[in-house]
Amino acid sequence: MTLSMTAFSRQQLEQEWGVLTWEIRSVNHRYLETNVRLPESFRSLENAIREAVRKKLTRGKVECQLRIQSEANVSSEINLNKTLIRQLIQANIEIEQITGTSSSLGNMEILRWPGVIEEQDFDKRAIEKQALALFINALDDLVATREREGKELQGFIAQRISSIREIVSSVREKMPEILAKQKQSILDKVEDLQVDLETTRLEQEVSLLAQKADVEEELDRLNSHLNEVERVLKAKGQKGRRLDFLMQELNREANTLSSKSIVVETTLSAVELKVLIEQMREQIQNIE
Repeated sequence: MTLSMTAFSRQQLEQEWGVLTWEIRSVNHRYLETNVRLPESFRSLENAIREAVRKKLTRGKVECQLRIQSEANVSSEINLNKTLIRQLIQANIEIEQITGTSSSLGNMEILRWPGVIEEQDFDKRAIEKQALALFINALDDLVATREREGKELQGFIAQRISSIREIVSSVREKMPEILAKQKQSILDKVEDLQVDLETTRLEQEVSLLAQKADVEEELDRLNSHLNEVERVLKAKGQKGRRLDFLMQELNREANTLSSKSIVVETTLSAVELKVLIEQMREQIQNIE
């Protein structure tokens, strides 16, 4: 199954003590990079969050954020950690004695110190379990979204493959006619110039032109690379990097086709091929 790396998921859980909200965003990235933003008192969840992401995803920049909103009617009191406050004040006094400088510790600075304002007396373990379960739901939703978008990307690429095959088939069918016209053009020019060339020399020139304009090998390789793109899309596991490499190979063949062109029609076909390949490459950047 083809997965997109671009997706968003939001899951919310309302309880009597407040509301848990998870938001997960993922965008394309060369490797898997997970950023986790948690309230300070829920930092213990970080390792479990990262491990869950690693099990579900292989590429992409993933941002996970947990928001916790407590109900106002649960408790309106602010509980202070008085022991910690005394320790902070004592530490400040000792620092003044060591440094010989006087620097009073402001009340607001003390309040901002982690742990000075104690958490409300909830069952924290129960909330952590709820938060982790909610994250798994959000992550599953994110994966489902990536699957849906990946299916759309696969359909987009399939359409471009079909268009490229039509161009390759058209160029292949027209090449004998193109070469025949070029041969006749050489004969006409020789006749107009009234130059008497040996038959062998003339045949050599025509043969040389045919060799330079022969794109049969490039057309075969284009079809071969397209077959590989289709195979990779149907395969399991990570696909984006392999597909990106195949786009480079397709583009190389299109450039060679353009350089061998001896008529405007073939040049235009090569240009159209490069446009289609670039469209696929842009979409493949989002595939895991």
